Amino acid sequence: MSSDPLLQPFQLKHLTLRNRVMITSHEPAYPEDGMPKDTYRAYHVERAKAGVALTMTAGSASVSRDSPPVFNNILAWKDEVVGWMKKLTDECHDHGAAVMIQLTHLGRRTRWDKADWLPVISAGHEREPAHRAFPKQAEDWDIARIITDYADAAERMKAAGLDGIELESYGHLVEQFASPLTNNLDGPYGGDLDNRMRFTFDILRAIRERVGSEFIVGIRYSGDEDLPGGLTKEDGMEISHKLKNSGLVDFLNIIRGHIDTDPGLTDVIPVQGMRNAPHLDFAGEIRAATRFPTFHAAKIPDVATARHAIASGKLDMVGMTRAHMTDPHIVAKILAGEEERIRPCVGANYCLDRIYQGGAAYCIHNPSTGRELQQPHQIAKSEAPKRVVIVGAGPAGLEAARVSAERGHEVVVHEAANNPGGQIRLTSLSERRREMISIIDWRFQECTRLGVTFRFNSFVDASTALEGDPDVIVIATGGLPHTEVLQSGNELVVSAWDILSGDVKPGSNVLVYDDAGDHSGLMAAEKIAATGAKVEIMTPDRSFAPEVMAMNLVPYMRSLQKLDTTFTVTWRLKSASRDGNELLAEVGSDYGDFTRQRRLDQIVVNHGTRPLDELYFELRPGASNLGEVDYQSLIDSAAQTVSSNPDGSYQLFRIGDAVAARNTHAAVYDGLRLARTL
Repeated sequence: MSSDPLLQPFQLKHLTLRNRVMITSHEPAYPEDGMPKDTYRAYHVERAKAGVALTMTAGSASVSRDSPPVFNNILAWKDEVVGWMKKLTDECHDHGAAVMIQLTHLGRRTRWDKADWLPVISAGHEREPAHRAFPKQAEDWDIARIITDYADAAERMKAAGLDGIELESYGHLVEQFASPLTNNLDGPYGGDLDNRMRFTFDILRAIRERVGSEFIVGIRYSGDEDLPGGLTKEDGMEISHKLKNSGLVDFLNIIRGHIDTDPGLTDVIPVQGMRNAPHLDFAGEIRAATRFPTFHAAKIPDVATARHAIASGKLDMVGMTRAHMTDPHIVAKILAGEEERIRPCVGANYCLDRIYQGGAAYCIHNPSTGRELQQPHQIAKSEAPKRVVIVGAGPAGLEAARVSAERGHEVVVHEAANNPGGQIRLTSLSERRREMISIIDWRFQECTRLGVTFRFNSFVDASTALEGDPDVIVIATGGLPHTEVLQSGNELVVSAWDILSGDVKPGSNVLVYDDAGDHSGLMAAEKIAATGAKVEIMTPDRSFAPEVMAMNLVPYMRSLQKLDTTFTVTWRLKSASRDGNELLAEVGSDYGDFTRQRRLDQIVVNHGTRPLDELYFELRPGASNLGEVDYQSLIDSAAQTVSSNPDGSYQLFRIGDAVAARNTHAAVYDGLRLARTL
């Protein structure tokens, strides 16, 4: 048996978990009609195949109709869920992984205008800031009904063959009863801690009556809300002992903090630039005090940290949830002695931020996650090896190179710079976003292992690209900032990239005009403001930086609000002119015919990029496909067979920002799905 702490089995009641690595409950928003159908099942099965001990499905499967999901959750109150969960569970069991599900009633953490438009419910009338619904205060018949709903849902999961369930407490209805901040009830369910916890224990007793004493039941809860007036660390320790001593639960899954606001949620589930494993020691304190099976997950992105969590006795099972979205084969690579090949989670949180905006969870640099059926993680070998030339070593070009090499092709990559990276290398100059460079480093390492030839400081023209008579040429040259958005005075502005690269020194009174809404504008503003400059961030949109999204916005706001920064929405920069040593900016509005002026010493424009595509158009006439892409074949992962030019000697494609300004995920996805069909 291996001496690796992560590979030791763990006995949880009657269940033997094959190692100490788990995926905690999370909702990737893959259900269809509220059911965990084929896409959902394939996602969990991929990780079961690769060796994870326990996969917990459903971040918050809903137990009641008046708990409508605000993103695409599993509906555990429907009987039809049993068949779908059984298929998922049976297939994961076939690969040796245990399966559990998280059950919840969201309480006030939802909206009244979702699903059946039923009133939102809580233990008081306080609105949750994140979802903005004013709840109805629960009546006795509500409490009785919801307790029954929990028991019904648990019974369905036992019928589906799951190994156990977990109640979601923190931020949801169970904790809304437990916390003095949200419980305004009198009588048996309000008042002191014992009364506020009564709802939790009534639910657990009802569940036990349905599923029996052997079925595994746990709870994920906050051991410290870290919020004035909320549950304290001392309360959390008392709750932990009460849960253990009740005999109703089999494990504790610990978090610390609160999720009623974006900043609170981000402290519970930290993003890049924030400390790794910030609550691990806290979870360890609860385990030490209770001597009870303890699980935990919160930005534990790497094997070394996970191994420490187990070896030091802080946890019994360590959650590596976002890490498994990035690389589902973590355990398999540990077993194979290939830890260095694990695709690193960079904490970009594209996965979670997408679901909170109503999308499915996708990893910023593993586009196969959530697309296991269409874009398998394994790359099949080609029956006809080709010579592939790729121009550009940013994320798109490197992914195309990696996948082409996995296919068995001979690959040459040209890059004008002396290092790979493209825009990501610029992004990673920010200390808070330096983890992004791992997207590049991992691909470069994999390409090197696979024998890809790199030619740096290579300024490619058509003749260079055609050296060696390639079968395929892929243009991944990216784009350059576009700042010509003004009616006049375009020559007076600089780009966000100019600031980030250090090519232009920050001014002292600066307007950052950001209508791209991505990271570049805020990164430039942050760099300028950090010098002590006065900064105004302006957008014509009704909200700023929509492409950054909620949780990623939190660190920017914490940084910028401490500095001399203002935020202006719904105003558009129209023109710029010189007035002595100053710049005069004229701003207008899409909402009416009126203008205002700003006196500044610098104007920074963030308006995305325009494709760097001259080489592509130079090469088009000699291409057999004239650069055309068969989109249906691309979507279906079928070979590109367009042959519109009989005299052409190579196929030509372009990917990433060389096509249009998008984001890192789109660039990598372009590279993956094109190259896997070559």
